[in-house]
Amino acid sequence: MTSPAERYAASKKRAARVAEFPELEDFMLDVGFDLDDFQREACQVLERGNGVLVCAPTGAGKTVVGEFAVHLALQSGQRKCFYTTPIKALSNQKYHDLVARYGADKVGLLTGDNAINGDAPVVVMTTEVLRNMLYSGSDALRNLAYVVMDEVHYLADRFRGAVWEEVIIHLPASVTLVSLSATVSNYEEFADWLVTVRGETEVVVSEHRPVPLWQHMLVGRRMFDLFHDADAAKKHDVHPELLRYTREMDRRLDLGDRAATGWSGRGGGGRGRRWQPPPRAEVIDRLDRAGLLPAIVFIFSRNGCDAAVQQCLAGGMRLTNPDERAEIRRIASAKVSSIPAEDLSVLGYWEWLDGLERGVAAHHAGMLPAFKEAVEECFVRGLVKAVFATETLALGINMPARCVVLERLVKFNGEAHVDLTPGEYTQLTGRAGRRGIDIEGHAVVLWSPDIDPRHVAGLASTRTYPLRSSFRPSYNMAVNLVGTVGAEKSRDLLESSFAQFQADRSVVGLARQVQRNVETMQEYSEDASCHHGDFAEYFAIRVAIADREKAMSRQGVAQRRSAAVDGLEKLRSGDVIRIPQGKRAGLAVVVEPADSGFGEPRPMVVTQDRWAGRVSPAEFSGPVDVLARVRVPKNFNPRSPAARRDVAAQVSATGLDRHPDQRRRRGRLDPGEDAEIALLKVQMREHPCHACADREDHARMAERRQRLLRDTDALREKVSGRTGSLARTFDQVCSVLTTRGYLSADGEVTSHGRMLGRIWSEADLLVAECLRQGVWDGLAPDELAAAVSMVLYESRREGEDRASVPKGPVTAAVDACAKLWGEIAADEADNGLSLTREPDPGFVWPMYRWARGEPLARVLASGQHDADMPAGDFVRWARQVLDLLGQIKEAGSASPSVKETARKAITAVNRGVLALQRGL
Repeated sequence: MTSPAERYAASKKRAARVAEFPELEDFMLDVGFDLDDFQREACQVLERGNGVLVCAPTGAGKTVVGEFAVHLALQSGQRKCFYTTPIKALSNQKYHDLVARYGADKVGLLTGDNAINGDAPVVVMTTEVLRNMLYSGSDALRNLAYVVMDEVHYLADRFRGAVWEEVIIHLPASVTLVSLSATVSNYEEFADWLVTVRGETEVVVSEHRPVPLWQHMLVGRRMFDLFHDADAAKKHDVHPELLRYTREMDRRLDLGDRAATGWSGRGGGGRGRRWQPPPRAEVIDRLDRAGLLPAIVFIFSRNGCDAAVQQCLAGGMRLTNPDERAEIRRIASAKVSSIPAEDLSVLGYWEWLDGLERGVAAHHAGMLPAFKEAVEECFVRGLVKAVFATETLALGINMPARCVVLERLVKFNGEAHVDLTPGEYTQLTGRAGRRGIDIEGHAVVLWSPDIDPRHVAGLASTRTYPLRSSFRPSYNMAVNLVGTVGAEKSRDLLESSFAQFQADRSVVGLARQVQRNVETMQEYSEDASCHHGDFAEYFAIRVAIADREKAMSRQGVAQRRSAAVDGLEKLRSGDVIRIPQGKRAGLAVVVEPADSGFGEPRPMVVTQDRWAGRVSPAEFSGPVDVLARVRVPKNFNPRSPAARRDVAAQVSATGLDRHPDQRRRRGRLDPGEDAEIALLKVQMREHPCHACADREDHARMAERRQRLLRDTDALREKVSGRTGSLARTFDQVCSVLTTRGYLSADGEVTSHGRMLGRIWSEADLLVAECLRQGVWDGLAPDELAAAVSMVLYESRREGEDRASVPKGPVTAAVDACAKLWGEIAADEADNGLSLTREPDPGFVWPMYRWARGEPLARVLASGQHDADMPAGDFVRWARQVLDLLGQIKEAGSASPSVKETARKAITAVNRGVLALQRGL
């Protein structure tokens, strides 16, 4: 109970606050709850008329600040607010939230799929839509007062990040920018850049999670806290009991004591057996008994997510009661009500619904959007208790859980398996803890022998990560910039990007390092001086000898590999060869020669041990000799054990040794010393410094100087490359555009350039060239849809073989497009660029069949790699085809016939699962 004096003082303070920030007080009455300190501070910045950067953890309530900007715009009566999000699902969700608060007449939505009330005072849109408006000078920008950029840290995205910087740079100075970001470690740097390009901008940072997050590890059947207490977490000190137990587990695994590890896996407990991860059904059951459901289990594989659901169903898991199952059925039925019954069977609807009704589901990009939306709604409402998801869910819509589980700390990034970064770990575990529902959130990492608890502690304790720009000039950006402000001003704008801002700042540190290196090299030179003569000259001879020896070694490796490739290409069925190295070393017989297509030769062989498979040049250290020949049946089946046994017996019957004579090989591979190396060694021995007693000490100092010189030269190159690097890239892009007629010699945008400026695609120049050169002229609607798909599609797996395409006009269009790409790639190489990805015809057949009206089952079965295409992938790529067809329909330099064909193709493609997915 406060005293009258204290109540009076609080009343005066509240009255002063209302007088200073009346709009904020009015807004707080509308939202119906008290704001956190960081939310109040950021809103006060906005009411003072300044821009604001808000950095706070996932779930902290950053969007309240964006909603206050909406409130300010509506209260003025004349001004507008644009609310931008990185993905359509977030835009749809925010649209519904704002409509519920302010009414459908005051809120609009603009995404690639939907255009609703675009002239409203408040419009929710994807960031690309706003970028396109800025370049086209849209009338909708009139009276724009506020732009909210939700998830502004997306500017680090290597594929789409440039869009955020384009918007920030090009927005009129009169617009107040509200930037909402996850907690990043270099927020001061980002804020400094915002001040340089947007004027007065204040930064508000909160690292406080509204729902505390507890970190755990599940080891066998036992759950351990990762840290003993908050102080231990700050010091990265792992719970001693966890360390002791995991060491004991490692020891038991080394001894093969499988039963003692806590899980009963398949195959019994043999010595040296591999570690088996805990069954997923038992993990969910363990979480359920601990009261940690609902949970999101992150598995970095689509197939892994689907398999996890099947494992839970096979284990008889059921996490729902009859009422919940009835509600799940109702939600799922509503989401798929427009999909034909025959398509539902193809999409695996009934199997998926079985899992959903039991409270478990997968969530990944390969799923049909309607299925994903049903999973999201059921999970948010607490009906589904366990979701197995890929990391894309962490970037998606608001879908928090009580617990987040990480099966592994390694993921495939499209090129290689890499460790999770602290930023990725923070983003994934940030889903744990539902504000207003949970008292605390929980993050659980599953232990395995290759996961060190101390590594997990490092990830969990590093709560922030740096924001790095991914900005780079593109062809579309270049023609739009030149057309809007001219070439010179365009360079100035590029120099004001966050990418150049970071590069220029880093140059200062690099230049200081160069200076320190120069001083250190001078000290090394003095330590390496020799009274016998010029030691630098002597050391240069030693370096020349080492370089020549390395070059000879590389040359020998290249020659041996070339010999292996030539030998494998010439092998025929029945040839007996010897595999000299690798786990298949020994005799083998060729049962299927190597393909004559692209890529390295890989003939199929059967070894003397009856293994059948393909071998590559990497398994041969030199020429491949044919040692004998045996008869291989014409219709040999490598999958038949009996067939393999018969062929292996013939190999054994040749009487050849399994392994070659090593002594003879060594003698044959010694070609004698190189003449140049011999001459250099004579010069070295005759040099005066060779007789110095301290020669090796001097050499160590000279070696250190040599290494430091290489590092310093690399640093100098970085300094040179980063200073004005974006402007140089822009000039290279403009050079390609001038060569191909999109910019005139005096830097003006041509009519073709204006068309390019309205093509929004990663393959923008290739699309424009196809339209200019008439590659797609004369095609039927289904053929056009198929042909344009190749400039968009990118296979998830790299294959050596090009996908087949329909014969006739489609083949001609595909070949012409590939030829144009080759010309563009050559122009780019001449200018030091690599912007346009090679077109991929892997989606041509599915798109062709869909546009012809064939059933979904046949369409999905025509994917590449002899496997059905996931329905979610089909919908995603087909939507992009629809978007590009819409751009072609409006393209200025396109022929009237192509525009009309594009219009008909849109009608043909926009059916079935695609038509229903374009609605809200």
